[in-house]
Amino acid sequence: ATLDALVGRVEALEKLVGERDARITALEKAIDAAEAKLASQSSAVSPPPASLGPSSGEWNSKRVREAFIEFFREEHGHTFWPSSPCVPHDDPTLLFTNAGMNQFKPLFLGQCDPSMPMYGMKSAVNSQKCIRAGGKHNDLDDVGKDVYHHTYFEMLGSWSFGDYFKKEAICWAWELLTEVYGLNPDRLYASYFAGDEQTPMDEEARDLWLQFLPESRVLPFDKTDNFWEMGDTGPCGPCTEIHYDRIGGRDAAALVNMDDPDVLEIWNNVFIQYNREADGLKVLPAQHVDTGMGLERLVSVLQDKRSNYDTDVFGPLLEAIQKQVPGLEPYAGKVGADDKELKDTAYRILADHLRTLSFAIADGARPDSIGRGYVLRRILRRAVYFGRFLGVPEGKPFFSELVPAVVDLYGDFFQELGPAAEKITRVLKEEEAQFNRTIAQGTKVFSKKCDALQAAKVTEVPGDFAFLLSGSMGFPLDLTEIMCEARGMTVDKAGYEAAMQAEKDKNAKGGATGDKDMVMMAKETSYLGSASVPPTDQSLKYSTFEAGHECNPEATVLAIFTGRGSTPKEKGFVEATADGADGLVGIVLDRTSFYAQAGGQVFDTGL
Repeated sequence: ATLDALVGRVEALEKLVGERDARITALEKAIDAAEAKLASQSSAVSPPPASLGPSSGEWNSKRVREAFIEFFREEHGHTFWPSSPCVPHDDPTLLFTNAGMNQFKPLFLGQCDPSMPMYGMKSAVNSQKCIRAGGKHNDLDDVGKDVYHHTYFEMLGSWSFGDYFKKEAICWAWELLTEVYGLNPDRLYASYFAGDEQTPMDEEARDLWLQFLPESRVLPFDKTDNFWEMGDTGPCGPCTEIHYDRIGGRDAAALVNMDDPDVLEIWNNVFIQYNREADGLKVLPAQHVDTGMGLERLVSVLQDKRSNYDTDVFGPLLEAIQKQVPGLEPYAGKVGADDKELKDTAYRILADHLRTLSFAIADGARPDSIGRGYVLRRILRRAVYFGRFLGVPEGKPFFSELVPAVVDLYGDFFQELGPAAEKITRVLKEEEAQFNRTIAQGTKVFSKKCDALQAAKVTEVPGDFAFLLSGSMGFPLDLTEIMCEARGMTVDKAGYEAAMQAEKDKNAKGGATGDKDMVMMAKETSYLGSASVPPTDQSLKYSTFEAGHECNPEATVLAIFTGRGSTPKEKGFVEATADGADGLVGIVLDRTSFYAQAGGQVFDTGL
């Protein structure tokens, strides 16, 4: 009887559980129906972005960014993954983050540790902060000379990590561009990889595009334009690019990939489907998609502006610059010969460089004398110098006063800017003051040299002198060229390159050391660390006062370096040397007052 009672109670409980599950299901259906009704009411009140076109004037940069992210996140289930810092502290192979895919390398390479937050992620979308200045990707020297080069830019990106492939990527790209952003389909062109002796043509991408575009606007290109590789070996694959004709009403196929400012690439879709090995290509078991679309360029298309600087991406910054100089005329967009006084060139340089420095400093970098810090210092000095073409008085700090304009424009989306504003302003102000002192001295040296050359009827500044200005005065070559142009002179660039190469060769051989290589690299410094040799105390570079009194500092020799490769097991170090047995040697001291050669200065010499 007791068993029968227990069975009865279990059956009654199961019935109650079944009724509860049925009620939950009914509630879920009711919620879904209510959400659908609200969505339909919302769309009836506020038309979706698809009703807007590039001439509507309603596409501000913030809305362009939001529409991209929401399209992939809300419509197609991508994970929003915040931009990584534009300073890749954990990737020694990069000066700066120069593409949206950098932070996803572990997923593409199949090396993502399970402890990493992105482990297991199937697809992602974001707007990545990118800097291209220095190294392989370097747009610095072109900024200001035209209306579309930048050292800092945002890359709208979407990624699939083995989740979907070409069909979805191409169909969604078409949907976003034509239905959401409202671009005219008749102005769009698509390119695909034509194939070569080693790699087959991307027929799948071609055939997918032919569903949307006529054959005359689906164009084959070689691997220079339409094949992506991470390196000599490793993941790689074909890409398809989407190009837009600003003018329209014509056949612009011949202008695609011809650097025509009116027929521009707006979106690149990379299909990572192969792994290049020593014996050829192998198909990857998991195939990935990596897409990138420059925000600044897309905004210029949607706002129907031929110049990125005429859009709201730069407008507030240009206005802030104008306010710094009483009576300064507003930005007029002139380039080349039309910009005789270089005012609009200066406007563009200041606006671009302000963004680059603000984001880099917010992400933990700062101007310095080596590596990425030297690139940032060069960018800052270029901006400060060009301020003079806008009428900024010599020695007047102004660049750091522009930081609030960057925070106002970008702080909502990139929320790290606000808390870092004080630090950005402080660093820029210090660097600006330092360069104002340097440029005053350098200008005197430059003027004295040019006066002598012109008196001798020489119109070309020697390359070794230009290199001296770069190495000892911190004058980048492009600044020296501008100063020469103002005096009707030119720079011997070949001589400059030769002087720079000679300096590199000298450093690589350790100066006047014969065939000995006296440069300490990673292996040598690693050996010092393993031998418990502490880093040299460099505080005496800044002051020779100790305990409030001037002193004659003494130092202790911690290691003796005889050159790379001279003693393989010890990485070139010996315990003792005498009577020139080892030729020229280097010594590692526990402390020093000497400056090493770096960035804007030559090394100290003496006793």
